[in-house]
Amino acid sequence: MGKRVADLSIYNSKKMWTKGRVSRHKGAMAALLFFFLSILPGGPALAGSIVAVEAIDRGAVIRFDDYVSSARVFGLTQPNRIAVDIVGAKAGQARGMTYAGVIRQGQFSADTARLVLDLTQNVTVKEARFGSDGKSLHLFFAPVAAADFFGQLSRLRLDLFPPSLFRKAPPKDRYSVSVDLPAPRSAKGLPKVYGRNDVTLPLVVIDAGHGGHDPGAISPHGGAYEKMVTLSIARRTRDALVATGRVRVALTREDDRFVILQDRYTIARRLGADLFISIHADSAGNATARGATVYTLSEVASDREARRLAARENKADIINGVNLGGATGDVSSILIDLTQRETMNVSADFAKALVFEGARSLTMRSESHKFASFVVLKAPDTPSVLFETGYLSNALDAEFLTSAAGQANVAATLARAVDGHFSRRLAIR
Repeated sequence: MGKRVADLSIYNSKKMWTKGRVSRHKGAMAALLFFFLSILPGGPALAGSIVAVEAIDRGAVIRFDDYVSSARVFGLTQPNRIAVDIVGAKAGQARGMTYAGVIRQGQFSADTARLVLDLTQNVTVKEARFGSDGKSLHLFFAPVAAADFFGQLSRLRLDLFPPSLFRKAPPKDRYSVSVDLPAPRSAKGLPKVYGRNDVTLPLVVIDAGHGGHDPGAISPHGGAYEKMVTLSIARRTRDALVATGRVRVALTREDDRFVILQDRYTIARRLGADLFISIHADSAGNATARGATVYTLSEVASDREARRLAARENKADIINGVNLGGATGDVSSILIDLTQRETMNVSADFAKALVFEGARSLTMRSESHKFASFVVLKAPDTPSVLFETGYLSNALDAEFLTSAAGQANVAATLARAVDGHFSRRLAIR
């Protein structure tokens, strides 16, 4: 322990390391990876109308008079509901009574019908699938213990597609799609950079997790949304860092809007960031789970919990059945291969600094530094960490993370870790 403290003592150094340029850790890229996402065939025109909602044993069947594009099943709380968004469908008048509650429906948007099951029982959807004819959607419910109900409902998200034979057909006319790509390092569409107008200062990009239609975790203790907690912490961290005068700061979002996962780290790359920090607040089925955790990139998650968390966060890019993140298994592997060893080492160095500072001022998990394959950590040339600040499902963590004092504490901890990180890197050089 003595040696570790000695090694980390420089994190508290007040040395004015910003007078000289902290050399960018950007390796020479031999080639650029370019890939094009397949485009979902068909347009927003409605195809299938909902003609029946039938109760079956421990489930329900939704029937259409024509083919639809896709469906998403997800949970809603306060009040507790299960919703089904069906893309390429028109809502009808049919209602269904199931053992778990009543299903009602409406037209959510021009091309999406929404069905809502108002729950009278503690259940979740254990399985959902389209019928083999492509004109029905089957839901199967499973009871959940009261202690686990909120966590399972808030995490519920299933994306479904009919058999390919029965999906909406593409237009008969041949067509092409062209996309104007911005020039490298273009400032167009990039967020504001805060701090002194001095490009020699290191740039930190802070990413507030979730946002817009994606609330993230929802606390059972007061109903706080993760997307708002992370945004508040991100703003406070920006202010704390700018106040030091030693770094510049940008936010991937400054209000309640949704930013797809790939765009979050792309912003950092286009700005030439020296460090990318994605802020989150987790939830767990076990209400006693609490404490902060720092994640850095690993193609193979360090444990089952990390794999679960990565899988859930990565699904945030799937909107109306289209994976906007574009990271298929093969592409994900290529991105991992392209990630430079230097980038991962620097990410791990900052994680150590954050764990060190967090142990002094925050409640940290016993295993404070974990590894997971989060999409937002896959920039090949930007050191990146994902900081789970605590559990909104835990009463103590929720009270801390939703309070002004708690958020200021997290922001101050991050600011000290950033300061120590760049001080240490300058000293090594």
